[in-house]
Amino acid sequence: MDVTMTYSTQDLWTWWLAVYLYTGGLGAATLAVTFLTDMYLKPHRNLVLWGAGAGVVLLALGSAMLFWHLLHHVAAIYILNPLVFALQPNAWIAWGTQFIIWMMVWGVLYALPYARVTPLFKKIPGVSKVLEWDPVIKLCDLVTRYRKFVGWMAVINGVGVAVYTGLLLQSFPAVALWANPGVPLLFTVSAFSTAMAFLLLIMYTVIKDAADEKIRVLYERIDLVLISTELVILFSFFFYLQRGSESAMRSWELLFTDLGWLIGFIGFGLIVPFLLELKGLVKGWTSHVPIITASVLVLMGGYLLRHYFMYAGVYAYPW
Repeated sequence: MDVTMTYSTQDLWTWWLAVYLYTGGLGAATLAVTFLTDMYLKPHRNLVLWGAGAGVVLLALGSAMLFWHLLHHVAAIYILNPLVFALQPNAWIAWGTQFIIWMMVWGVLYALPYARVTPLFKKIPGVSKVLEWDPVIKLCDLVTRYRKFVGWMAVINGVGVAVYTGLLLQSFPAVALWANPGVPLLFTVSAFSTAMAFLLLIMYTVIKDAADEKIRVLYERIDLVLISTELVILFSFFFYLQRGSESAMRSWELLFTDLGWLIGFIGFGLIVPFLLELKGLVKGWTSHVPIITASVLVLMGGYLLRHYFMYAGVYAYPW
């Protein structure tokens, strides 16, 4: 008996989930890279304060958007409960929520000693009183003593968040584009690439410290490798989808015939910044404009990747 396959594009996980995955991965990777830099390259108060502040805000915004779109808002009680793992060990949103919560906790703790000695915070009446509160002073002393432990706890949870954003999609077997072991790798690489771009943007436009040149060059080189890795993974996706199931082939048609994906994401989100960063690596910069442009394009590309993954999620079923 002949079986006709039909398909439809999913419409439950749309742009709002793309924003959640993007801000979650970017925020977590930003915190992880910032703390690793501070621990092993150079103690950098300004970078920690900017990186930790931005990372925590991004994680909080993404999480708030997820909770707002839950079908039952009371479900947030369950996914915030660590005991959910004993009952539902495959509940990826619950796992991700725990990683995000602890990422923010360790991130704030790591940045707290730097915040306490920053003149800006001392000028804010309410904040200055809190920072001079005896328990806070003792907590800062404790964090300073065990700085690397606190930093590594933040890094581990940050990597967990970045990987989780891909695992969440991979756990959805009805959509072949998502149910692919390459998705967690792709989203993790993208998260750290956008984090490098975001921190480069901060260092070139806000901090502007000439002594950070070695760190900036290192970030550019790492981002160049990460973008190259993304392109290789996407190349494998091209053939995987083209030769896959009905759902996979329909996703391939939606993605690789869409100018937004081809020109917006692959062209301007990956290839153009790759070429700009490669030029900087080979010949150096006479102006900061190209690397700032490359960073903005990488950040744009990071969101477009997740947006089009939502857009091209296809169900296929016999009819």
